[in-house]
Amino acid sequence: MSSPPTTMFDGLVLPASADFHVHLRDGAMLEAVAPTIKQGGVETVFVMPNLVPPITTVEHALSYKQTISKFSDATCLMSLYLHPSITPDTIREAKRSGVIYGVKSYPAGVTTNSASGVVDYEQFYPVFEAMEQEDLVLNLHGEAPPGEDITVLNAEEAFLPTLLDLHRRFPKLRIVLEHCTTAAAIEAVKKCGPNVVATITAHHLSLIVDDWAGDPINFCKPVAKLPKDRIALLKAATGGDEKFFLGTDSAPHPLRAKKGGMGSEMGKCAAGVFTQPYATQYVLQAFEGAVSKGMIEKGRVSQDVLEGFLGGFGRKFYRVKASGAKIRVSAKEEKVIEKLAVQSIGSNASGDVIVPFRRTSPIYSLEWMGKV
Repeated sequence: MSSPPTTMFDGLVLPASADFHVHLRDGAMLEAVAPTIKQGGVETVFVMPNLVPPITTVEHALSYKQTISKFSDATCLMSLYLHPSITPDTIREAKRSGVIYGVKSYPAGVTTNSASGVVDYEQFYPVFEAMEQEDLVLNLHGEAPPGEDITVLNAEEAFLPTLLDLHRRFPKLRIVLEHCTTAAAIEAVKKCGPNVVATITAHHLSLIVDDWAGDPINFCKPVAKLPKDRIALLKAATGGDEKFFLGTDSAPHPLRAKKGGMGSEMGKCAAGVFTQPYATQYVLQAFEGAVSKGMIEKGRVSQDVLEGFLGGFGRKFYRVKASGAKIRVSAKEEKVIEKLAVQSIGSNASGDVIVPFRRTSPIYSLEWMGKV
């Protein structure tokens, strides 16, 4: 769905956004990506722990947070990677740290750096019980692991019984079903109690299966699904329901990895869409395109709805406060950059490049206004 900005949101003033699902990587990639958080109008990010090795200790999380702070002054909510080494004592230590807000579960083998992910949730029941007691969030990558009857198109729906079972067993556990892509996932979250919410990405508000089939830049996990699923996501995001808020799942990869190889080797296309520099703008663009095509009514996209989806609902769920900073949206002649350079560590030579979502296409401009 291509939808260059017109004037629908020109002059709009919003609270700074909050993005409750980001991948910042480490090393040279982190140095390139972290400064783009605020470029996208975002002041608070929930940071994913799937580094290599994954973040499974409080000490590692604190060290990573300190490293991020060298390149961005955004507020970082940290997380741990659900792993057999995580114990109830780890959860209690995480709570005491004051900077760890959740534990991320990756089913084994479903996406980038998920080889150490979960095979059987039952072994983690004591951990989930401790998370209930300490009020830490469980963040679920909602796809069933690869199997004989599991494909990229049905992996999310096949995971939903697991979500419902975990909610039944641990009703006080706060759960986020991350990056929903199907109408079925939206309905499952709605059926759960108030402790179960969901994030929706900026790119899934725009894409369907045809947009990523054959285009590695648009390929991510979970993959974008059918037109009816996109409409369900748009309606959830513009419905004013506190259960649904922004988590971009912005995931930078070197262009050569997106093309299916590193160096001279050929392999699978890396899963992930890079949206961080334009997080807020991509959402507005998706809503504008949906209105222009009659997918949603213009009246759904109110100031209150935008403020809720872009940060208010997520902050309420994670119990964090907004700074009071504002951003102004304007329709200028700006375009998405073609690529973001990643400099090789220890060298002035050019390293990898990251290609952002909808490169070179028109995009809204943002201006930080400070606290108003």
